[in-house]
Amino acid sequence: MPFDDHGFLVPGAVSPRRPVPAEIAKPPYVGLAAPPAYSGDNTYTEEEIALIRASGRIASRALDAVGDAVRPGVTTGELDRIAHEFVVSHGAYPSTLGYRGYPKSCCTSVNEVVCHGIPDDTVLREGDIVNVDITAYRDGFHGDTNRTFRVGEVAEEADLLIERTHEAMMRGIRAAKPGRRVNVIGRVIETYAKRFGYGVVRDFTGHGVGSSFHTGLIIPHYDSAPRFDDVIVPNMVFTVEPMLTLGTHEWDMWADEWTVTTRDKSLTAQFEHTIVVRESGFEILTLSE
Repeated sequence: MPFDDHGFLVPGAVSPRRPVPAEIAKPPYVGLAAPPAYSGDNTYTEEEIALIRASGRIASRALDAVGDAVRPGVTTGELDRIAHEFVVSHGAYPSTLGYRGYPKSCCTSVNEVVCHGIPDDTVLREGDIVNVDITAYRDGFHGDTNRTFRVGEVAEEADLLIERTHEAMMRGIRAAKPGRRVNVIGRVIETYAKRFGYGVVRDFTGHGVGSSFHTGLIIPHYDSAPRFDDVIVPNMVFTVEPMLTLGTHEWDMWADEWTVTTRDKSLTAQFEHTIVVRESGFEILTLSE
């Protein structure tokens, strides 16, 4: 079982890459070492926003299906199978599959894993928490979302971390208004997280998304001012996805060059939505309904 003697995650066995039906359009980066450069301004027409919303709905519903399966004894590889089959059955491509060589159709980040955990034969245990990150690509546009799930009954500190990380995301989303700098989002998130003494991961951020999986726009989750000062404008689309920890914001990366863990092995949680900014506020594009 892929946990060490201290209960911390260690690498498991990764199953072969899952096939995608030939009739499903693949993102242009599949098979390339890096994606083509994005040349837009992170804003979209209403027709394009509708397509991002449709892809986002598929991703969110895939998370619903995965969440229904989270329980002690299930493997993260099985969660990936569920995510993969749901996304492709709805005519979409799982965006992570083949992105910069990533081998799976979702990310499963358990306990101290901050992000980008690769699904494998890890068996989830009572009291674990697992973040599942799914992005769907259909009709030329991506919708990106993630949630942290409880595996059975969890400790109070884990329960509160999950609840407060979701609230931190929502506070960050509500701060996104036309005319403001994107760094206000991180200021609001970090101010809230500091109330509880949580670490706020800095080096993994929200991002522009839509016709590209990652456009180059960075949405920080900590108070980065004066850096990351892009002005928010109507019809701008990006993700807000804070990662909070019970300890440090510092991290280590496994030899797989994907799996990121807290340096002190403290518990970490994350939530993510893709949003579009409106004149009067925002709209979440990654909802199940």
